Amino acid sequence: MSPKEVMQKPAKRAATTKKPLKGFTAEERAAMRERARELQAEARANKNRNAGEKDVRAATAKMPEPDRTMAARLHAIIKASAPELAPRTWYGMPAYAKDDKIICFFRPAHKFKDRYATFGFNDKANLDEGAMWPTAYALKELIPTVETKIGALVKQAVG
Repeated sequence: MSPKEVMQKPAKRAATTKKPLKGFTAEERAAMRERARELQAEARANKNRNAGEKDVRAATAKMPEPDRTMAARLHAIIKASAPELAPRTWYGMPAYAKDDKIICFFRPAHKFKDRYATFGFNDKANLDEGAMWPTAYALKELIPTVETKIGALVKQAVG
């Protein structure tokens, strides 16, 4: 048998349609692209804490008001409450990590056209309390009592 006889023709591809995909929204696709860029930035941030700080400040600066002010204030609260957390971006949002694991994050309202911003915690946060506990909080504004509660939650999450 000659080599030409052994080779098979590739299978024909199915015809593609021009119908729009009913998958991810434009915002979700943008967040995924941003996350791919962040994976590269995370490598820099792991080596240099200042790189992560710079990325968080840049992400905050791009936000419209009132998200920008809230993100900047949250950054200060988190740094004061848990200086061991490393700032970085996560899907384009400010986040704070310990041992390369995201502990808490800020999701601005404008990012997904929500009516409120969200301050949330991932499963690595030490917030376990019984059989059920909150892992995210809606934020409309940061008033002193809310800031105090956030500081206490961040300390507990890291502890």
